Amino acid sequence: RTMNTKFLVAALALASLVACHRQDPQAEAKAQAAQAAAQEAAATDAAKAFDAAVAQQNWRLAKAQGDVLIAQFPQSQAAQRVRAQMADVKAKADAAREGERTAALWSYDKEAVQGGGTQLSAAIYSRDPVDTGGGAQPVRLIFRDHPSWGRSSYLVLAGGDFDKACYGHCKVMVTVDDQAPKAMAANRPKTDEAIAMFIDDHKGLWKLAKSAKTLTIEFPVKGYGKKTAVFETAGLDATQLPKWN
Repeated sequence: RTMNTKFLVAALALASLVACHRQDPQAEAKAQAAQAAAQEAAATDAAKAFDAAVAQQNWRLAKAQGDVLIAQFPQSQAAQRVRAQMADVKAKADAAREGERTAALWSYDKEAVQGGGTQLSAAIYSRDPVDTGGGAQPVRLIFRDHPSWGRSSYLVLAGGDFDKACYGHCKVMVTVDDQAPKAMAANRPKTDEAIAMFIDDHKGLWKLAKSAKTLTIEFPVKGYGKKTAVFETAGLDATQLPKWN
C-alpha cells in the first residue's frame, strides 16, 4: 500500500511537471516557430515547382502547382508571392487550352497525285450543323494546293445543293469576328461528283482565316434560301500550306 501511494505521488508530480512544461509560453512559442518554419520550407519547395513551370511556359501545369500551393500553405510568404501571379497564369492557361481546342478543329492532308507531285489541304468543319437539305450537318471549308490545278478554297455540303444561280456566278458574305460582312465572288462547278462551291479569291479568304477567331460565311442554298456556317479558324497552322503564306 505504501509503494502504491509513493507511485501515485510520483505520477502526479510527473504529470504536473509535463503540464507545466506544456503551458510554458517559451516552449510553446518555439514549437509554433518550428512548425511555421517547416511549413514555409515546404511552401518554398512547392513554389519552386511553380516557378519551373512558369519558366517553361507550361501555364496549365503552373496553374495546377499554384492552386496546390495556395490551398496547402495559404499563409506562407511563398503563397503570397505566387497568389499575385495567379491571375496572369490562369489567363495564359485558359488561352493555351483554347489554343489546343481550336488547333484540333483543323485537319491537314498530304496526298501523292497521279502524274507527280503532292496535294496539300487544310480543312475545318463548321462549328454548328447547318440544314442545307437532308437534315442538319456540318459544312466543310477546304483550302487545297494541287500540283496541276493550283490553289483553291471551297465549301462542301453533306446534303442539299447550292442555289442554281451559283452555277455561273454568285456572291457569298464573309465576316471576320465582329467586323462588317464582305462580299466575295463564288461559283458552283457544273458537276455532280461533289456538292462544292469555290470561293474565287482563295488568297484573300486564306488571309482572313489566318487572322480571324471565327470566320462566318453566308451562302445561298437551293430551296432553303441563305444559310450561314461559322468556322472557328483561330487554330489554323498556316505552315501546313507553306506556299500560301
